[in-house]
Amino acid sequence: MLSRKQKHILLKFFSMFSVVRGYNILVVVIAQYLTSIYILAHDKPLKEVVFDINLLVLVLASAATIAGGYIINSFYDSEKDLINRPVKSRLDRLVSQNTKLSFYFVLNFIAAVMASYVSFKAVIFFSLYIFGIWLYSHKLKRLPFIGNLTSAILTITPFFAIFMYYKNFETVIFVHAIFLFLMISMRELTKDLENIKGDIAQNYITIPVAYGEKTSKVMLTILALLTLVPAYLLLFKFQVGYMYFFFYLSIFLLIIFLFLLWRSKTKIQYLILHNILKFIILAGVFSILLIDVSVILNRI
Repeated sequence: MLSRKQKHILLKFFSMFSVVRGYNILVVVIAQYLTSIYILAHDKPLKEVVFDINLLVLVLASAATIAGGYIINSFYDSEKDLINRPVKSRLDRLVSQNTKLSFYFVLNFIAAVMASYVSFKAVIFFSLYIFGIWLYSHKLKRLPFIGNLTSAILTITPFFAIFMYYKNFETVIFVHAIFLFLMISMRELTKDLENIKGDIAQNYITIPVAYGEKTSKVMLTILALLTLVPAYLLLFKFQVGYMYFFFYLSIFLLIIFLFLLWRSKTKIQYLILHNILKFIILAGVFSILLIDVSVILNRI
């Protein structure tokens, strides 16, 4: 049996894990490595990529920065989250705001130190990334269009760090990036529809608040149709191995998404739509393995 003090510490740990969304960070770490192995450094031996210290440091610096970003975002959104995510908010509040801010500065400092191991350019990159996250959390997320665009860019920024490290400028990489960017943009706008009640209460001028739900649904429909362009190119113009299963699945799920979108009115319905997009993005991460199923055997 755990003592009362041990239970308290355990609750604090789970609270902090919830604040930094450790599960999301784990997915990003996996995605960065899979992207490096199968896309950005596909011509390098497997061991050279997996055991590359510079890559490991960049991935860890990204993880620390993202964790810090979730903390500062939680700090500014604490009142809004009481309305939009009451259960998660109660868990997050087990850790004081002062403790969260202390962790925020420590994580950003660690990210900068780790980046300095790679290069001075990496330090500049992560410093700008940290500043961008703070600016988004403090100001930009309250603005329609700008907030959504900034959020989507910040989400894919960790992959840009790996992209710049390997300096691989193949066209297929940009097509993959466009597909991911459009999916994330859809997720952000759907999340705004889901959280419209809390946004109105806290004076967040998001797209649904400023222009209404119908306009937001039209924009989501346009984004979904635009997503078909990179999906088509990746299916018929580039070699993606068995990953084509993922893109066919994505198209099928996007059709279901659009069908449900125009019938959705409540928070729970928008939550279902949000989860469909999250599933597509998560499935996309692990489907990278399907690009070349023999890579583990052939590149050792």
